[in-house]
Amino acid sequence: MKQFIVTGMSCAACSSRVEKAVLALKGVESCSVSLLTNSMRVEGAASDEEIIRAVVEVGYGATVAGSKSTAKPDKDSEGRAELIEMKKRLFFSLGFLLVLMLLSMGYTMFSLPLPHFLEENPIAIGILQMLLSLAVMLINQKFFINGFKGLIHRAPNMDTLVSLGSAASFVYSLFSLLAMTAVRTEDAMRYLHDLYFESAAMILVLITLGKLLEAYSKGKTTDALKALSKLAPQTVTLLRDGKEERVPIESLNKGDVFVVRPAEQIAADGVVLEGSSAVDESALTGESIPVDKGVGDRVSAATLNQSGVLVCKAERVKEETMLSQIIQMVSDASATKAPIAKIADKVSGVFVPTVMAISLVTVVLWLLLGREIGFALARGISVLVISCPCALGLATPVAVMVGNGIGAKNGILFKTAASLERMGKVNIVALDKTGTITEGAPVVTDVIPSADIFEKELLSAAYALEYNSEHPLAKAIVKYGNEKGLEKEAVTDFQILSGNGLKANIQGAQVYGGSLAFIESIAKGNDAIKNEAAELADSGKTPLLFAKESTLLGMIAVADAVKPDSIQAVRQFKEMGAYVVMLTGDNQRTASAIAEKVGVDETVSDVLPANKAEKIAALKQKGIVMMVGDGINDAPALTEADVGVAIGAGTDVAIDAAEVVLVNSTLKDAVSAMKLSRRTLRTIHQNLFWAFFYNSICIPVAAGAFVSLGFTLNPMLAAAAMSLSSLFVVTNALRLNLISFKNGSQNKQINKKTPKEKSMMKKTVQIEGMMCPHCEARVKKLLEEMNEVTEADVSHKSGTALITLNSDVSDEALKGIIEAAGYTVKGIQ
Repeated sequence: MKQFIVTGMSCAACSSRVEKAVLALKGVESCSVSLLTNSMRVEGAASDEEIIRAVVEVGYGATVAGSKSTAKPDKDSEGRAELIEMKKRLFFSLGFLLVLMLLSMGYTMFSLPLPHFLEENPIAIGILQMLLSLAVMLINQKFFINGFKGLIHRAPNMDTLVSLGSAASFVYSLFSLLAMTAVRTEDAMRYLHDLYFESAAMILVLITLGKLLEAYSKGKTTDALKALSKLAPQTVTLLRDGKEERVPIESLNKGDVFVVRPAEQIAADGVVLEGSSAVDESALTGESIPVDKGVGDRVSAATLNQSGVLVCKAERVKEETMLSQIIQMVSDASATKAPIAKIADKVSGVFVPTVMAISLVTVVLWLLLGREIGFALARGISVLVISCPCALGLATPVAVMVGNGIGAKNGILFKTAASLERMGKVNIVALDKTGTITEGAPVVTDVIPSADIFEKELLSAAYALEYNSEHPLAKAIVKYGNEKGLEKEAVTDFQILSGNGLKANIQGAQVYGGSLAFIESIAKGNDAIKNEAAELADSGKTPLLFAKESTLLGMIAVADAVKPDSIQAVRQFKEMGAYVVMLTGDNQRTASAIAEKVGVDETVSDVLPANKAEKIAALKQKGIVMMVGDGINDAPALTEADVGVAIGAGTDVAIDAAEVVLVNSTLKDAVSAMKLSRRTLRTIHQNLFWAFFYNSICIPVAAGAFVSLGFTLNPMLAAAAMSLSSLFVVTNALRLNLISFKNGSQNKQINKKTPKEKSMMKKTVQIEGMMCPHCEARVKKLLEEMNEVTEADVSHKSGTALITLNSDVSDEALKGIIEAAGYTVKGIQ
């Protein structure tokens, strides 16, 4: 895929013409031109020289674009230079226009005084109007150069319409001025009303003003991308031979060790070698709660170190960092086109020639109907000027650019505009279980000692026995033991036995661990333990039993825990009208337990990777399918789905196969992506409706279709309407910036209740396990994301959460949300 910068485009007709010219080249497979970013993406075997030549031949300029994000500032500088040049043109044009308006409308319509030597000299007034109008036209010669260049290349554009309208007004007025010289002075005064020099100038000034406002608004659509580009630090503190050295960020290389002090930004993606701190990752993920980092944890460039000093090793630098990849992905997506934009492209391709034909027919018809040439010409010029191909061309790309920017700020990355559009139409959501709905790593959930056995004795034996095992379930028990501060006892004769069991000698006694069937062959069990093991298995957990010699010590249950926000995310999917399906390779019993907990509509268990893709294909027969996954085994299903979504912490294969990437490993961001996509799609529909409605209504009005009702538009008002049309489309897209993903605000349905009713709707939850303000903030965030919760006042000191509700919610739902986060609910009042 090659990228180019295209210059000289002013409307959708321009971008459509460039696309057609490049697509006509041999070897070009696809071409997408963005009017908003003045960029072009080309896929195929055609050389750069051939592509650039094709663009130049149709009247535009093209250069190969730099693929690196470091090229962005130069582009911003070009944009600022263009704005400054536009401001200058507008300033000087207004100066000449004000004098021109005084001579034309001020004197002829309102009888404003003029210098004595002009009052009785209509020819001098006409000549002065001509010179002032000519000055404005020379200042804004860009319209005429681009417009007539397009006409010569048989590719008329918006500049062609504007320049033809202004030139027609000027030429007609020039002939009227010549006619004045052939009559007496008193008769010549009447000819002043037939001069349209002020229209010729006013059209250019109003269009320039509209373009300036449009440029300001379009600049705001890329604010998110600019903000991301500015996040990277400019300097870094390297640690060389035990000494700290402050150097420019360009000097940082892979493998370098650098120091990050409090309130400094991390310079590269890497791993922590020394120290611990809380790191604010909101710049990349949109999450405001800091993340604790310690030795061995990974850090990302542009995130903010808040408290301690960190010593890190750089693993990905410069263009390889996550920040640079996000910037590149957003930029690439903004340069692509959504399928819905094809409608506007088809219309834009014939729009300008059609408008020119309508303008000519309008003039001829009015002349045939017996109206004077001035009236007929004014109607024709109004048609030329009021027509707005710009609104058509900007309707889709501005919304896509804003939507992509908002997504990037919240850790949601759309690879193409097409994926942004398709996600807005999704009505079936397929979720992988492991790593998507669940954490993807087993954790200890229950510790159940036998009668007369202390919990510590059970844990110590299990910890020592499992310490030497590499099994994932063993690692969960070892991690739990480390968290409890257990000390490893001496282990000898460690063996892995057939029949799902372990055996070792611990302090002179034989200790066994494994499944219920295995332990029953070693030690005498009891019915209570058997029943509890069955219940745990039915709930999707794996019970591991331990025995010392022939005595049963007890049981430890391990499970792949449901992520804290998965229950909420599934509920929000369903509230948005989506049918939710869970796909997993787990057995039916485990899958059913997880499915019941999170509330999906359908569960498919015991499914192989290839069968996941087949299931997605079957679901596509029923609707538009989004697949969310994180592993290599999800890649075929992600590719098969209408929209593939990869969890950011997933494998590179899954991320490559997906069209949407979530930086956070949280399912709630998939919900946010759907909301954002639907809002963006709605905005595109509104913009396209406005663009088509505006042109279909305003062109007949400008042509004089409603003259009998006394309603007409002169060329100056037509120019103002045209400018406002483009501005409306851009401003409407900017409203997407008002979207908020916090606290599920897009999905809440607040019930109208009296203050008395609201004050009664409170619940107090007793919570065990909150140790610090971070725990407190986490519980508060999870609770306030529930639709029914207005506010949650959480205290880790008292171990309570005072919840204010806007509608009733079950205790089970509250308990499920809190306990899924790893805390224990002791009671709800």
